[in-house]
Amino acid sequence: MPQVMEFKLPDLGEGLTEAEIVRWLVAVGDVVAIDQPVVEVETAKAMVEVPCPYGGVVTARFGEEGTELPVGAPLITVAVGAGADEAVEPEESGSGNVLVGYGTDHSRTARRRRVRPASATPAPAAAPAPVAAPVAAAAAAPVAAPVAVPVASGPVAVISPLVRKLARDHGIDLRALHGSGPEGLILRSDVEAALRAPEPVAVPASAPAAAAVSGDRIPLKGLRGVVAEKLSRSRREIPDATCWVDADATELMAARAAMNAAGGPKISVLALLARICTAALAKYPELNSTVDLAANEIVRLPFVHLGFAAQTERGLVVPVVRDAQTRNPESLSAEFARLTELARTGKLAPADLTGGTFTLNNYGVFGVDGSTPIINHPEAAMLGVGRIVAKPWVHQGELAVRQVVQLSLTFDHRVCDGGTAGGFLRYVADCVESPAVLLRSL
Repeated sequence: MPQVMEFKLPDLGEGLTEAEIVRWLVAVGDVVAIDQPVVEVETAKAMVEVPCPYGGVVTARFGEEGTELPVGAPLITVAVGAGADEAVEPEESGSGNVLVGYGTDHSRTARRRRVRPASATPAPAAAPAPVAAPVAAAAAAPVAAPVAVPVASGPVAVISPLVRKLARDHGIDLRALHGSGPEGLILRSDVEAALRAPEPVAVPASAPAAAAVSGDRIPLKGLRGVVAEKLSRSRREIPDATCWVDADATELMAARAAMNAAGGPKISVLALLARICTAALAKYPELNSTVDLAANEIVRLPFVHLGFAAQTERGLVVPVVRDAQTRNPESLSAEFARLTELARTGKLAPADLTGGTFTLNNYGVFGVDGSTPIINHPEAAMLGVGRIVAKPWVHQGELAVRQVVQLSLTFDHRVCDGGTAGGFLRYVADCVESPAVLLRSL
């Protein structure tokens, strides 16, 4: 007798509470192998193929493409043991795998086939009622607009803190909504539908009506929503300050040209700046730290996980180069190129976007000279680099045309004073102006 197993949306990474279904990779009735990807989802940080830890026959799917699900919501149900002669060996009953690249490794390619049960065998859809009923109901029709119900006491069926915040910011009483998720779970789409309704649901008289403001409304969700929340938190918690300096990058550009002319893989300007940053952080470790508010302590970190800003079609993301302090410019160039390509194709894993300790932001690629960056919480500092452009410059006592760049450092004033921040920035500028200075720390 097959056992019906329910596979729920797993935790896909640090701070992620929901994901949007982009594309189903299996259909009801398909045979799946253990750890076979069954759905492609988009989180606020990356596109991820989610593998199922069970092997058997898919009896139900939850959610249409484009639906946003909270972590812990059902994805599919699988009848383990049904069609076992076609799909899985008897000993393959489950796996701890939750992300592609982790967990059980199968060398064979999973086959996708639709099962046609014999007439004497119950159809897979006839699963036990506790599992099949809510899933089948959800799959029968698209998500409907929320319905106002009498306000009741007791807990509210909400998992996602982002959903609670969205409702709170717009004055919506969650107790007055009927959730479209499993067992009445209130999803972000329910709150957004309430905002679009002609008569807002349970909006207090003192709150401004959503319909009173005209113009296009773009939901602050997904990557944009996470970025907004993180930047807001940075502004709320971090007393930041910014210092900046212009530097003559002529010698740095000449050194790069000489390196690339010598043969071998090309060295990027970003890689040279990153190597300068790791050397500067070794001299000024205060800026490679984080503040533990609970313990009221500054934590200086023994490694440099260097984040760098990358613009993609989905928006700005910050991939992280692990242990950047151990890499030379050639290794840094290769890693920047690899992570940038993954970012552009939407294939960065959540682990590629978390754990940074310091960020390098090259906004000069946008043709601008300066900026006051917002610190990437919970880091303590960010170095901003403007465009490198020919400008008049006094060099060796004479006016000359030189390659000039503006460098800016935004830092958490709790971890150091201006003298330390100024010393860091001056050292970076000195290395840019005379790369030989860097040789002293190699």
